[in-house]
Amino acid sequence: MSAFIEAASPHTMNTYGRLPIALSHGQGCRVWDINGKSYLDALAGIAVNTLGHNHPDLVPALQDQIGKMIHSCNYFHVPNAEVLAAKLVEMSGMTNVFFCCTGLEANEAAIKLARKFGHDKGIDKPEIVVYEKAFHGRSIATLSATANEKLKKGFGPMLEGFLRVPVNDIEALKKATEGNPNVVAVFMETIQGEGGINPMRIEYMQQVRALCDQRDWLMMVDEVQCGMGRTGKWFAHQWAGIVPDVMPLAKGLGSGVPIGAVVAGPKAAHIFQPGNHGTTFGGNPLAMRAGVETIRIMEKDGLMANAARVGDHLRGGLEKALAGVQGVTEIRGQGLMLGIELDRPCGPIWSRAAEAGLLLSVTADSVIRLVPPLIMSASEADEVVAILVPLIKAFLAETA
Repeated sequence: MSAFIEAASPHTMNTYGRLPIALSHGQGCRVWDINGKSYLDALAGIAVNTLGHNHPDLVPALQDQIGKMIHSCNYFHVPNAEVLAAKLVEMSGMTNVFFCCTGLEANEAAIKLARKFGHDKGIDKPEIVVYEKAFHGRSIATLSATANEKLKKGFGPMLEGFLRVPVNDIEALKKATEGNPNVVAVFMETIQGEGGINPMRIEYMQQVRALCDQRDWLMMVDEVQCGMGRTGKWFAHQWAGIVPDVMPLAKGLGSGVPIGAVVAGPKAAHIFQPGNHGTTFGGNPLAMRAGVETIRIMEKDGLMANAARVGDHLRGGLEKALAGVQGVTEIRGQGLMLGIELDRPCGPIWSRAAEAGLLLSVTADSVIRLVPPLIMSASEADEVVAILVPLIKAFLAETA
């Protein structure tokens, strides 16, 4: 591995377990570190770099915007915010959008929407259904909605008002909420990302949608990681043919420029009124241009179809190469959001892959996560398989 930093910087907080790599530039699905070593990028900044690196259409558009205005503030109208909101409404079948900067902020806004929805109905202590293995962020509220107890250690007490249920079990959801008048919303990731690439089943999402309608709850679908074309549709829940009431977005929406959004349907679109919520940087001109251009380029270049096609190719290659390999539990996900679960913790594969010239991550201790740029080609997917499969086999053999 390229030697860059042997220890944590003395001046930045020690909050990340980083590899000793500093990236300097990229082109397409490849990046280079400051020592000139190249890597195939199957991580995309954790599902952020939708268009890869140095995209020939995105870069000049952002340069143009920087030359005009980077930030104003929400005292004023931002024309591209209305353009982007209208596009997200068209794509989602929903009605209104609030812009922020991150997925955490989008999820925080969703939690506030649900609570105010309850208060507006006369519920003093609103409760939100959340899921085992869920991850919604690291603020106190989103951490409270998150399942991972290790992440919560040292930050208690957590916020009350969350009921946790297992994924894909409608009877468990009904049982957990039976006779509880305080429930106001169900909050799910369509495909859990940090929790290990765990998809909600189509029929389950349809059942939850029907239950929310029946009980006057908000159905809130976190598409921060799995949205923006990654599964082959604009939003992963669209495979189930449903429309949620609240949908947080971020990550891939701006192709690397920080951006978040909460898209709301009629049931939730007018809960917030002036003074109820806000953000300094949300909806700034640079982020809005990035969102508008990202969607325009995705449509022009057919990147949703590419994500579905190359994702199927990548998954097929992995399944064929890993068939019958003892220690491989499951390959799951959709499009270009895939997880390879092993039957043991596999953290070392993260650094070994980087040494071999492949960027990926390990999440939930034992799941190798692949979320490459949506521009990835079939030949680059084959390269992922060629590098990764021998690493997996070698790791399993030495840890047997």
